Amino acid sequence: MKLQDKLGNHFRLGTNEQTALKRVGLETVRDLLYYFPARYGDISNIRYINTITDGEHVTLLGTISNLKTKKSFKSKIPMGEALLTDLTGKINIVWFHQPYLAKMMKAGSTVRVTGKVKADAHGFTLTNPEIKEEDILPIDLHDSLFVKETTKEQYGYPIYRETKGLTSKWIYHAIKKILADTEIKKIPEYLPKEIIQKYNLPSLYTSLVWIHMPEKKEHGEMARKRFAFEEVFFIQLARQRERKEYEALYSYKLKIPETDIKDFISRFPFTPTKAQHDAIETILNDLKGDKAMSRLVEGDVGSGKTFVAATVAYAVIKNRPVGQSFGNIQVAYMAPTEVLATQLFESFIEYFKHTGISIGLITGSGCRKFPTKVASAQEPWTTISRAQLLKWVKNGEIPILIGTHALISKSVDFEDLGLVIIDEQHRFGTNQRMKLAKKEGHAPHYLSMTATPIPRTLALTIYGDLDLSIINEMPAGRKEVITKIITENKRADAYQAIKAELKAGRQVYVICPRINEPDAEQENSINMKNVTTEARRLKKEIFPECEIDIMHSKMTPKKKEEVMERFKNHEIDILVATSVVEVGVNVPNATNIIIEGAERFGLAQLHQLRGRVIRSNHQAYCYLFADAKTEKTVDRLKAMTKAANGFELAELDLALRGAGLLGGDKQWGITDLGMEAIKNIKMVEAARTEAHTLIEQDSTLSDTPLLAKELATKQFTLHFE
Repeated sequence: MKLQDKLGNHFRLGTNEQTALKRVGLETVRDLLYYFPARYGDISNIRYINTITDGEHVTLLGTISNLKTKKSFKSKIPMGEALLTDLTGKINIVWFHQPYLAKMMKAGSTVRVTGKVKADAHGFTLTNPEIKEEDILPIDLHDSLFVKETTKEQYGYPIYRETKGLTSKWIYHAIKKILADTEIKKIPEYLPKEIIQKYNLPSLYTSLVWIHMPEKKEHGEMARKRFAFEEVFFIQLARQRERKEYEALYSYKLKIPETDIKDFISRFPFTPTKAQHDAIETILNDLKGDKAMSRLVEGDVGSGKTFVAATVAYAVIKNRPVGQSFGNIQVAYMAPTEVLATQLFESFIEYFKHTGISIGLITGSGCRKFPTKVASAQEPWTTISRAQLLKWVKNGEIPILIGTHALISKSVDFEDLGLVIIDEQHRFGTNQRMKLAKKEGHAPHYLSMTATPIPRTLALTIYGDLDLSIINEMPAGRKEVITKIITENKRADAYQAIKAELKAGRQVYVICPRINEPDAEQENSINMKNVTTEARRLKKEIFPECEIDIMHSKMTPKKKEEVMERFKNHEIDILVATSVVEVGVNVPNATNIIIEGAERFGLAQLHQLRGRVIRSNHQAYCYLFADAKTEKTVDRLKAMTKAANGFELAELDLALRGAGLLGGDKQWGITDLGMEAIKNIKMVEAARTEAHTLIEQDSTLSDTPLLAKELATKQFTLHFE
């Protein structure tokens, strides 16, 4: 049996099984071996049949009989049936879609079954339970010592994620067959021997056996440790190699005009924080180095990252192209949305208007340039053709170009690109963001900015090719947002408080999960608030005297920009929107935000949305309108009211959610096992150190061909989908 073999070569697969396997990406022997258990079932707590109740998840030990196969009466589903008897009673067993289990068992044998109890007119039934033959008689189970000593105790049975047509039990038996194959036992180890010994990791084959069929708790834990380390290690290898390749390209070694920079900073109407100063100093030192800078600046919403970016951009454009006494080294600034790109363009006009420097904007909707001879107080820029903008960029007449992903199109060609800035880079795929950096044939310095709360361990992993700077201070005078969880019976009170804020001249965001009313068949979405209906309701029932408008992703970029301009000019009191306003939207007078269906958003996204209302020194309020039915959901939302900043919130989110989801979705492309590793800073740092050392010594991994081959099989999609 070879790792690359198709599963169909070794297993009889029906049409449903083939479809189900393909649905979850299981096509080869290797795929199945690396489909790790989601958890392990506890089979130690054995119960008597006469003590069980409806709905319980129980483990029973008894004699099996009445084994038979048939098809269900109505749906004709193939099924197996049996009867389990212990000293206190009897219970029916049914296996839907698994009639073979009734054929595998021997009548009269002792078995241990684990599953959920269901009561009906015929008594108790266990449906699709886990089952394991035992070599003892079902005697008095009060003698628990006897049971433990007489059975070959297994740590727990593996439970795999199921899908329609594919059961956990089928997966287990298929993997058991694979691991018993003599060829699989010879599976080559790809991790370097030194790393395995240094961190006391089990071998690859041993790890595969232990993760799927652990006999001891320690075995399962050691196997999971091995694969968790391995996942982070391979991500780090890929990132460190990318960085090595990037640094090998030609890059501008820039001079830093200290006096000019001090003058530039002094023109801002605020005093920069120490954290901003430190970030700027670190970046400027990078720009003076022999290698291309690769740095991530992580700063909370409203911490002043755009100011840092503008200052660094100014330092770059003060440099002349090589061998010239005229012109400027150029800067490209890429943003994830047209709204944010336009806003950055307008901010940069304010920052640079005294310099005479030309600034361009390129998006899917069109192009603009500043300064212009036909400027007005309302519009200091002019709309120009794409061809004209591209011509000026290519000949170096536009030193700063801001845009969306339109920046990475083949037609955009810079004369002397020295710095690439990416805002909220996780919204671009790795290939997208690097395309802009590498397309010029040399390596521009690379600066990434994010306001998304990311735990430090996660940032060190997914951005392993970047150095990390953190802006952990807010501008002086900013008040912390007061965040409140609002249940249905408290809505009226919240609306009254918001009316007082509106009367005081403030503005409000209302965020809804949907744009329109759901279709009838979308039953699970019926109770979700939508933008169009909620805007009408608020105008009619709650805020009739207010000007209310809407914004969502299906509107044209021009329409979105018009709405935001009206909101910024206070022609709109309440803006009802989807999470399209999550990133970068800056309206200082909007100090209140209602988030409908808050339980449906991840904490990182809720924090981003809350960040819309901390753009001024007025007291800001965030109202989480939630239908929190579970204690876990309540705990998550309470974290929003307790966490002082995004970094603290990110760590809380990781702790609360465990090794699965961060921020509401599998947005980082890391498995659950990898997320377990992310909670361990020592493991992340060890994996990063080992990967860095390996790549420094052998960037092509020619000395470790099995490791290089394994790395080539990996696909890392570490970004928001």
